[in-house]
Amino acid sequence: MDAEQQFADRALLTLIEQVRQGDRQAYRQLYTEHVGMVHGLCYRLTGGDRALAEDATQEVFIQLWRKIGNYRGDSKFSTWLHSVSSNVCVSYIRKQRGWWQRMFNIEDSAAMQETAEGSTGEVDIEAYVQRLPERARMVFVLHAIEGYRHEEIAEMMDMAVGSSKAQFHRAKQLMQEWMGYE
Repeated sequence: MDAEQQFADRALLTLIEQVRQGDRQAYRQLYTEHVGMVHGLCYRLTGGDRALAEDATQEVFIQLWRKIGNYRGDSKFSTWLHSVSSNVCVSYIRKQRGWWQRMFNIEDSAAMQETAEGSTGEVDIEAYVQRLPERARMVFVLHAIEGYRHEEIAEMMDMAVGSSKAQFHRAKQLMQEWMGYE
């Protein structure tokens, strides 16, 4: 590890310690440095719903303020924050959108009827991901894009590991169908 990275790591640990002690300026700095990553993850998990992603991002940072003491330093802070963000966002979506209703009406989703935009002929993967039914989209984003294992996703989303794998398989099939790779 080079000296510059060691300095950055120490500076981050100092900043985290200041946040733990209630320093709001340090918290603001931590927020500024990480809000882009958190919002991007929330945006993907909410299927591109900007308002919901902004609200979920705000909820992540509220929970961060409350739970910063849980960070033990066993992993990089960004890895820990990513995990917290995923869990908080999934939980927030459940509360905001009537999770069970959507689960049983997955095929009736308006997003399923929309077509992905791409007038240049290029494949817009993000648009296809947004078209996926919610559970399939969330599993797809967490597994394929964010790199979570199905066991982690199952725990996060309160489902069986087999359900996570099935939702991922369904998402891949739908995307292949929409892209013309049947």
